[in-house]
Amino acid sequence: MGGSANSLINRPILASIHTQAFQHNLNRVRELAPESKIWSVIKARSYGHSLAAALEGLAATDGFALLDIQDAAWLREHGWQGRILLLEGLFHENELDLAQELHCDLVVHCDAQIEWLERYADKVHKPISVFLKMNTGMNRLGMKPAVYRSAFHRLHAAGYRMHHMTHFANADQIDRQPTVGSQVELFNQTIEGLDGPTSLANSAAVLWHRNALGDWVRPGIMLYGASPTGLHEDIAHAHLKAVMQLHSEIIDIQDVLAGDRIGYGGRYEAPESMRIGIVACGYADGYPRHAKDGTPVYVRGGNEGGVVCPIVGRVSMDMLTIDLRNAPFAKIGSVVELWGDQVPVDQVAQMSDTIGYELLCAVAPRVPVKII
Repeated sequence: MGGSANSLINRPILASIHTQAFQHNLNRVRELAPESKIWSVIKARSYGHSLAAALEGLAATDGFALLDIQDAAWLREHGWQGRILLLEGLFHENELDLAQELHCDLVVHCDAQIEWLERYADKVHKPISVFLKMNTGMNRLGMKPAVYRSAFHRLHAAGYRMHHMTHFANADQIDRQPTVGSQVELFNQTIEGLDGPTSLANSAAVLWHRNALGDWVRPGIMLYGASPTGLHEDIAHAHLKAVMQLHSEIIDIQDVLAGDRIGYGGRYEAPESMRIGIVACGYADGYPRHAKDGTPVYVRGGNEGGVVCPIVGRVSMDMLTIDLRNAPFAKIGSVVELWGDQVPVDQVAQMSDTIGYELLCAVAPRVPVKII
């Protein structure tokens, strides 16, 4: 995403980031996991919401978890004095000096990282906290249980402050409780008798697996008001708020006759005479090109405050087209919400065969951002 919106920007598309929604969602995490500390996950430019907005809206978190050490440097430069966790640890041994200077906690997930830390132990002037990651079934990153205890003792002997971590493969599949339970059981068996706080739960576990939280939870997508499952109805009970509101305007209206076709390839055929609204948003803005006919767009105005109008025709680079039969009040300049409070991003994602995570992260740099 780009910088703040300003009066020189004429194209009407805008991503508004609501810091009060961040605060609300963080408070909901605390209510759901009252005995745990919180790593607020802000990787991928805070899931497309910008680090600046996350720093303001999530300032009450216990720590920020991210990938890039340059993002850690940005947080320090902008006044964050709390804890920072590098979720994949270090990518190169020569980053250790900077990680120590920035007072970062490190995830360690492989032998190479252990060897780096062992060689570095004599240079540590303040204790470094390590979150040793166990592969309990995700089969992505982490030490296998058979070698985990040996890895723990190596790092503990080198003087590092030890924590235990794992990641769930199926916590977002609400009906698969036994799978999460088996990962927790393996994790607990492996660390039995070893000192150190634990970190297990992602957003899905915070929402649905209350016996799998650990001392530190790691919420990501729920902080942004979207669903780990990709279905908005699955998080209705959590009363989360959408942080990003993606808005634009109708820039033209076409009157078409029955049988007329809309857009590239003529995917949609008008069933009757109707008005078509052309909206200033396309795939170059990050809106999914493969959004199906029927994907909801909310048009503001009218006696009820606004109505949902479906997409008709293929999304193009800079524009998309909507059926205005539900919105006789609509005119050029009418404001539309592509996703946000009225249209959950998960609904757009579902109609595009993807997940809300991808859409939020993919908003293009040319879309201006306003932090509210």
